[in-house]
Amino acid sequence: MSDLFRVEGLTKNFGGLAVSRNISLSMPAGERLALIGPNGAGKTTFVNLVTGQIRPSAGRVVLNGEDVTRFGAVPRVRKGLVRTFQVTRLFSQMTPEEHVTLTVLQREGKATRILSRFTGNSEVSGEVESILSTLGLLDVARRRVGEIAYGQQRLLEIGIALALQPKVLLLDEPAAGVPSSDTPRIEQALERLPPSLAVLMIEHDMDLVFRFAKRVVVLAAGEIIFEGMPSDVAANEKVREAYLGNYAHARSVA
Repeated sequence: MSDLFRVEGLTKNFGGLAVSRNISLSMPAGERLALIGPNGAGKTTFVNLVTGQIRPSAGRVVLNGEDVTRFGAVPRVRKGLVRTFQVTRLFSQMTPEEHVTLTVLQREGKATRILSRFTGNSEVSGEVESILSTLGLLDVARRRVGEIAYGQQRLLEIGIALALQPKVLLLDEPAAGVPSSDTPRIEQALERLPPSLAVLMIEHDMDLVFRFAKRVVVLAAGEIIFEGMPSDVAANEKVREAYLGNYAHARSVA
């Protein structure tokens, strides 16, 4: 299966400090990949390198066969490489429907038009409804974001990303700050993502990781120390030492 997305030898040095060391990985269309690692492992730096927020010291990023290493963040989004963030970046007085509609209009180059002109447009509203339905947000589509649950806000951020029509979606801790009672809502939404979409998720909720991922990459001290099946990650001694600790032991005993 050909790669939709890959990074080759990605390295980042800040002065004499190497925070990313020769990272290489690839994803075909439809991949469900989890990137895990302890705090300070370099996960955020990796995402910023991949999405064009910072430039690498060495290596390259390839999307759909095209080298996008020299592209900034916005051109990469236009090429289909889209991310979400650890902290919500929403407008509390706007509704989920308005957020997603505005994103669709931005994608189409119509964001300077008056939003109300398009809320009744059948093509735009159909796409918006489909996205909100996928994420289980139709019931709160017209409520202000400040009035809906935090877990629903996290889902809305994924909806905004989907409205940009990504080929590769990077989810930066989608369950961060979400109460455990709302985590199933996140998980169900992830299961309904388009099957052709390649998804890379960074997450600390290991139960969510092991249920979501078909493949797991573990980062520690800026380099990959494991890549393989979720069923194998907890048995790897390097991973145990670097990250999983008691969690891995508990899974092996259970």
